Amino acid sequence: MEFSILDLVFINQGETPRDAIQNSVQIAKASESLGYNRIWIAEHHNFPSIASAATSVVIGHIASHTKRIRVGAGGIMLPNHSPLVIAEQFGTLESLYPNRIDLGLGRAPGTDQLTLRALRRDPMASQHFPEDVKELLEYLSSDREEGKVNAIPGFGTNVPVWILGSSLFGAQLAALLGLPFAFASHFAPTHLKDAVTIYQKQFRPSQYLDKPYVMMAMNVVAADTEEEAKFLFTSVEQSFLGILRNKRTPFPPPVSNMDSLWSEAEKQMAQQMLSISAVGTQETIISKIKDLTDGLNINEIMVVSSIYEIKKRIHSLELLMAIKDEITTKVSVK
Repeated sequence: MEFSILDLVFINQGETPRDAIQNSVQIAKASESLGYNRIWIAEHHNFPSIASAATSVVIGHIASHTKRIRVGAGGIMLPNHSPLVIAEQFGTLESLYPNRIDLGLGRAPGTDQLTLRALRRDPMASQHFPEDVKELLEYLSSDREEGKVNAIPGFGTNVPVWILGSSLFGAQLAALLGLPFAFASHFAPTHLKDAVTIYQKQFRPSQYLDKPYVMMAMNVVAADTEEEAKFLFTSVEQSFLGILRNKRTPFPPPVSNMDSLWSEAEKQMAQQMLSISAVGTQETIISKIKDLTDGLNINEIMVVSSIYEIKKRIHSLELLMAIKDEITTKVSVK
């Protein structure tokens, strides 16, 4: 089982987008030295806490500061863009950083409806997501006959394309197209088991993949003590509380008592959204990952380790990678 990183490029309270991107470079360098497989950046717009709106630009910056680790989008929200433009952007990235670029695709807007209109995209564009994915695959393909419109760069680069999902739709599409599938269970756990099962059962071998390949995203906060890990995780809990209240703020520092900030109903909703999380010492992390992946036949775990202090975040990644072999022996992948 491989471990990878989803970096949300959080803008901490009191910091700037430049600080956030510099922090992401540090995380990427540390992840590479620790042996993580890939690091992905997600497209979000109009979020005061996230600095990755120009996703392909951030990906290129991180790739330029690393040597081995795969760098990609987790994901590009394709309804916000024309397939040709994304093929050109990621064809350029692949040309600059050969065999290191991934392209994960989602069909959500990654923002609110008002911002969607500001992006000048049709609010109904997501309905054409399957067709847009196929068009994008053709622009990147080496099998495509050169036509009147080609992605240059892009044509023949065969950038690996993933389907991302938080529902059953993405699982079905990934299976139909024979593409790898990544499930956003770090914030949308409800349909995880059903989506993975559908994908694996309905998968059709393709020119891209001969058998199913599933990546599962989960929140992981590891620390030297249970108390410290739970304390660090309150930054994530506050962030989700902001989502529930529709209040967007920079990423907050941890607090000693969440019960003073949320109601019981808000607590239950946030904890349900964050139920695919492993928070604690190494022993706790091993047990939790085993329980969360039991029976799912997961090929790769994408770690979302959102911690306010950069040194604490790197330490969490170090603690996790130190127990990778033990986790792998406990979690069988057929």
